[in-house]
Amino acid sequence: MCPKIMKYDSRPAAGHSLAISQRGAFTVLELLVTIAVISILVALVLPALGAARETTRRIQCTDHMREIGLAMQNHHAAKRTLPVGWTIEPSGSSAYGWAVPLLPYLEQSSLANRIDMSLPLDEARNDHARSTALTVMLCPSDITEPMFTLYRDGEHEDENETSRGLPLQQLSTAMTPALMTLPTVNYVGIFGTIESDDDIPAPVGDGAFIENRPVRFRDFARGTSNTIIVGERTMAQVPSTWIGISLAGEDAAARLVGSALQGINHPLADECDHSSRHPGGANFLWGDGHVSFVTENVDLQVYHRWAKLRDN
Repeated sequence: MCPKIMKYDSRPAAGHSLAISQRGAFTVLELLVTIAVISILVALVLPALGAARETTRRIQCTDHMREIGLAMQNHHAAKRTLPVGWTIEPSGSSAYGWAVPLLPYLEQSSLANRIDMSLPLDEARNDHARSTALTVMLCPSDITEPMFTLYRDGEHEDENETSRGLPLQQLSTAMTPALMTLPTVNYVGIFGTIESDDDIPAPVGDGAFIENRPVRFRDFARGTSNTIIVGERTMAQVPSTWIGISLAGEDAAARLVGSALQGINHPLADECDHSSRHPGGANFLWGDGHVSFVTENVDLQVYHRWAKLRDN
């Protein structure tokens, strides 16, 4: 007698098939919960990533200022002085900034050789240098344009008034021609505690970088480790440059040097004050070559004392 062959139906029961189908899809509630969890994770991770990036940029900024500090030390060792804040060229129409004599000590000898400080800054001989941005003079945290336009003192505001409301195609005829285009920087020499945005000749500053007069480390009455010589400033406050300026330019001296007046990142700061996009303060280079972060809540009297070569 042959054994009976049992037949099995491999198809799942109707209810079982329905259960599998239901488990394979998200419900609206599950989808909303997933989106909420992802949103929370993104909200937690993005600030951490932003903070990490800013930390990296701040370290790069510090490294740039240290390079400048080393160049200052080498310049002083070779010349027995720091560079002059700015040097007015023979024609009296323009001035060259303190960073120009530093170029050979910043591994920029070829660029230095293409600058003729006996000629006005806008001469063709200096065209290459006037269009050259120096990475070592820029803070990675700031939002900068590689170049900015220097206008004649008092005419930039008039241009804005004149061009207000005009169609775009008419703006060029309403605008007064610019004096020159210059490379942007974030690091400016310390003029002291006196405003440096006046016309040139400027008042005599009480800091390390002043007009047509070299300063030596022996002039630092409280020592080089207690005196700031270079500080940060954002482009939004006033665009600054390393090469030099036309003496007829708007806020001419403030394009090269800065002053310790209202404080760091102060909402009522003068154009020549110091600022940065680092949260809570700015980096400063000291006379002995070290760099430190100075917070916005620094005591104003202490801040002023740091910026001066000697107490009055």
